[in-house]
This record gives sequence, structure tokens and C-alpha cells, in this order.
Amino acid sequence: MFLPESMSRIVIAGTKANIDKATEVLYDTEAVHLVDHTVNADEGYSIGSPREYSSKASERLLKVRSLIKELGISLKTEVKDMTVDDIKARLDSGDVESTEKTVVTAIDKRNDLKQKIDELNSLKNELELLQLLPVDLELYSGYETITSLVGTVGTDPTEALKGIDAEIFLAKIKKSDSVVAIFVKNEDRDSVSYALSGLNFKEIPVSSDAVGKPSEALAEAEAKLAETEALLEKSEAEIEGLKEKYTSFLLAAEEDLSITVEKGEIPLRIANSEYSFVVDAWVPTKNVDEVREKLTEKSDGKMYVEFLETRGRRIADSEEVESRFREPPTKLDNGPYSKEFEYALKLVNVPKYREIDPSILLGIFLPLFFGFMVGDVGYAIPFIILGAYGLNARSKEWRAIGRVLFFGGIWAFLFGLLFYGECLGMHFTGHYSETSITWEHLFGMEEGALGAFSSILYTAVHDGETHVGIGKLVEVPMLLKLSVYIGVVHLFIAFCCKFFNEYIANGFKSAFLEKGGWLFAFVGMVAFCYALAFSLFAGGDIGTTLTEEYMTPLIVGVVFLVIGLVLTIRSDGIMSVMELPGMVGNILSYTRLAAIGMSKAGMAMAFNYISFSMIFMGLGGGIIGGIVGFIVFLVCHLLIFFLAILSAGLHSLRLQFVELMSKFFEGGGKEYAPLKVVREKTFSQNAVKNNPETEV
Repeated sequence: MFLPESMSRIVIAGTKANIDKATEVLYDTEAVHLVDHTVNADEGYSIGSPREYSSKASERLLKVRSLIKELGISLKTEVKDMTVDDIKARLDSGDVESTEKTVVTAIDKRNDLKQKIDELNSLKNELELLQLLPVDLELYSGYETITSLVGTVGTDPTEALKGIDAEIFLAKIKKSDSVVAIFVKNEDRDSVSYALSGLNFKEIPVSSDAVGKPSEALAEAEAKLAETEALLEKSEAEIEGLKEKYTSFLLAAEEDLSITVEKGEIPLRIANSEYSFVVDAWVPTKNVDEVREKLTEKSDGKMYVEFLETRGRRIADSEEVESRFREPPTKLDNGPYSKEFEYALKLVNVPKYREIDPSILLGIFLPLFFGFMVGDVGYAIPFIILGAYGLNARSKEWRAIGRVLFFGGIWAFLFGLLFYGECLGMHFTGHYSETSITWEHLFGMEEGALGAFSSILYTAVHDGETHVGIGKLVEVPMLLKLSVYIGVVHLFIAFCCKFFNEYIANGFKSAFLEKGGWLFAFVGMVAFCYALAFSLFAGGDIGTTLTEEYMTPLIVGVVFLVIGLVLTIRSDGIMSVMELPGMVGNILSYTRLAAIGMSKAGMAMAFNYISFSMIFMGLGGGIIGGIVGFIVFLVCHLLIFFLAILSAGLHSLRLQFVELMSKFFEGGGKEYAPLKVVREKTFSQNAVKNNPETEV
């Protein structure tokens, strides 16, 4: 559970004539993690070539993915599954090519219509401007000695063209812009163009074939546009019909062809000679015998399987090993609960083969810290409901979030009920005031009516007022101290993991000399700070208090600190001393557990005061006051609810990633990825797979 599964290395050999059969068998075992062959790694062997069927399958796969993209089909679309036999039969009969022809024809037709609509819209916009001028379309061209310039300008060009023999037609289209048609002699065209360039002139092209009034041409263009848009709508409906018709087939084909291509490229990953192949692979140690038996049985004795070694965790076990076999893949070994926290772990990295897997620690502390910071029955119940819904989500991301919300909600409920004694920022029982509303008062009960909570909750008196449950804004010193104690435990576990990782890699002696100093230093720092802090806050003479009441933790702290300093300087050098005071900062960072809870409680108190004391009571306690107060109450607490997800969730994650895992987690492992066929859109009715040569 704490370490990845033990891995063993095997070698599989066979003749190239049986490589397709061997590939099928390797996939059937679902336990073989290939070690990719490298160039010149073994004398007489090289990287192979893809199988003959792979090229055709790759070509079809590209076509299928292109069609999926063109039709706008999501790969996550829920469809009716097809059998493997059915999809292979359709692939063999050329359905990919016929589907491509049908879909591409419809797509091209749609694209042509879209292009025509763009052209008609452009023409329409131009004609809308030209109809403002008193000039027929055929009059803009057809002259031998005269040139026309038509377009829009920012200002009236009359002044700019003074001195040039030109006929100007001008019409305002905006407050500052105008449409203009200018007729000049051919030899003056350049001069006019130069003058217009300073007036933000934008030319409107007029076809030499255009005739008639612009308004008539505009009406004709609008009619063609409406007709073309109707055709486009019909074309879109046709494509939507094709999408509905071919979605199941294309998704099933994409899945099956992807599998075929992957199998066909296996020779690129293994050692090949002229007549044989050799596969180097890792399998979980507990599956070695089962895998060997399956490979031998299903290959009809045509493959030779040899067990080489079970790789230990010590670094010395792999020092003399060839680099490609040095690091076994990491197969995390977690139960149903902690397995769902692997996603959060992999956001950082994959553990190495010889490294502790922090998933179980994330599973314990992530929801616990979240619940401690929220600590409210009213917010916990929606968290539990949302989390329960997310537990069965198909997405790994939502399942991971749902698990944190569900179990974090359970912890929030327990803390809210048995520790803080509050719901929606209000205590169940205790002293009532305008800024400390209780559920007893809210329901019109006498103080103490819910006194059963007094028997199970911490009760304290502050300034003559009885508080039942830990008041987040009252018991601040207690919550801060508790947060620090939680941090001490959390970090102690981290340093123990650091020690254990070194022990696994190099033995106890190395762990003690190399990492033991940090463990001693941490314990010593905690004991020393404990004695010093309580002496400072005890009152009276600090020296007397320290030497009389806290002498034991002081001595223990100093001794452990000295031992820790000696060991850390020996292992990490003199500069490691500079990192020791940082341990205090690491511990104090856990006070955010109390701070987040207090901030939420402060917001809840303010919103409750606004809702009940200011609005409800301020409006006389009537129906209007009740409705307005309830709406404000609901909206404000929804805000706290969503802020709780962000603040408590993110800070809980931070404490795991930054404070806990940074002390011992290195990562950089290669995730275990066995050869296996994963089908979601297709399913096989037979246990025996078809020969891959018939898959295209």
C-alpha cells in the first residue's frame, strides 16, 4: 500500500513469422509493460518496421478522425456500442471510403454555399452604399479617357481636389463618413488617388458587367442571398442527418483502427533480427507465473518466456544494470478509497519504484483538513450530497473532486456537530446576542432547550457568557494551538517518510546518517519551541519557569537539536543549518487551518446579523422582512459555501503538496502502462481476437 507493487523483468522471444500471434497474446495478458528497444542496444538486433496492415489502418484512421472533426462529433459522445465483428466487417467492405465520399460531398456543398453567402453579403453592403449615389452601375466604367474612383471617405474631398478637373458625387452615410464617386481624366487618376489617401479613402469595387440602378441590383442580391441561405439551412440539416447516421460507426471505427495501428507498431518498440524478435518487459511480481503460463499456453508453445529477476528497492540492485532496465515502472498499489486520490498525486508526479506512495496520506489528511476548516453542519450536508453525486462520475477529475467533497463533508459534519457545535454560522445552544445568534433563539426556544449539546460539546465561559461548542471567533488561542499540533504531527509523518525512503533505497545506516538528522532536528526544534513558548506565555520570571516547569522538554530539545545538527552538517554541509529555522515557519503555516475557519465564521456572523437583526427585525419582523431577510441569508451563505470550496480546498491541497510531500516526495517515476485493449465504443462477443491481418 505504501510502496508501489514489486516488479519483475522477463524476456519473451519468438520467430518473426509468429509476431502477429505474439502481439495478440501480449495484449491478452494485460500485464506486460514493454521496455522500448534502443538502437544498437543488442548486437544483431535492431528496431523493426510496422506490420503490413498498419499502413492501411493508419490511412483509414486519419480519414475517420478527419470526418469526426468535420461533423463536429465529440469523442465522449454516448453511442450504441457495436460488436468488434460488425465494425471489422464494415471496415473490410470499404465503409470508411464510402462514408468519406458522402460526407465530403455534403461538406463541400455547405462550404460552397457559405462562400457564396459571404460574397453576396459583401455585394449587398457595397450596393447599399452605391444606391445613395445618383449614378447607374454601367456609368462607372466603359470610358476611354475617364476613370472613376468609388468608395468611402472620412471627410468631404471637394477641398482636397480643388484644382483638378473632376466630377464629384457625394452622399453622407455616417456623422463623419461619406460615400463618393469621382470621375476624372485618366492622367489625373494618380493625383486624385494621392489626395484621397489622406482622407481615409476605402475603394468600393464596381464590376464592369454591372448595369441598372443600384437599388434594383440590391433587391436582386437580397433575393439570391435569401435563396442561398435557405439552401445552406437545408445543407446543414443534411449534414446533421449524416452526423446522426454515422456517429456510432465513426467512433467505433476510430477506436478499432487506433487499436489496430497500435498493435501494428509494436515491432518499432521491440528488438528484431532477420528471423526472430525479442521482447524485454516488466510484469508485477505477483503475476509472473500467471503471465508466463498465459504466454506459453496461448502462443501454442511458439514463444519462449524467461524470468530474469525480481527487482529490489535498493539503489545498489540496479547500479550495474543497463540504463533502460534501471528503473522499473511504477504500479501504484492502493485500495478502492485511496486509489481515487492518485489523480491528485499525479498532478505533481508519479512516485519512483522505490519511493513511498503518498496517495493514502492524501486520502487521510486532505478531507480531514477540509472538514476542520469548514466545520459546520449546514455547509457539510450540501458537500456530502454533491460529493456523493460526483463519486460515480465518468470523469476522473470530477470523481477526485467528488471524493474530497464527500469525505471532507463528513468530516465537516462531525466537526460541526461534535466540536464546533454550529450550523450555518450559528451555535445550537448557548448565550444569545445580536452578533451571536443561536438556533434556540431562532426557533423561539428558551436558552438551554437544546442542552443535550452541552453534555457532548466543550463548554466555556467568556466575559460572563456561556459558549457551548468551540467558538471560532472566541476560542482563537485554542484553535491556533490545535492547528500547530496538527502541523507537528503532519510534518513528523513527512520526515518519517523521508527517513523511510532512504532506508528503502540504501539501508538503515544510510538513512540514519543521511536523513536521520532532519528527523532529530525536527523533534528537537518542536520540543525546544514548546518549552520556550509556554515559558513566555506563563507569566512571571521566564528563566525560573523555563528551568523549573519546562526543563525536561528544553533538555530533550537541545539534545535532539545537537544530534540533528551534527548529522545534517555531515550529510548536507554547513549550509543546511540555514534551513533548520524554516521548520518553525513550516509549522506555523498550519495556523491557516484555524484562520480559514475563523474567516468563514466571521463572514457567517456578519451575514446572520444583517439578515436577522438588521433586515428582519429592522422591518418589524413581518412577512416582508422575513422574505427579504431569507433571500439575503440564502444568497450570502451560498457565497460562503462556494468560498469554502475554494479556500478550504486549495489550502488543504497546499498543505499536502507544499508542506507534506515536499519533505520526502521526489517523483519522476514511469507509470506502469501494460499492453491491453481498452474498448468503450465496441465490444467483443468472442474471447478469441481476429487475426490482425484481417483488421483492415
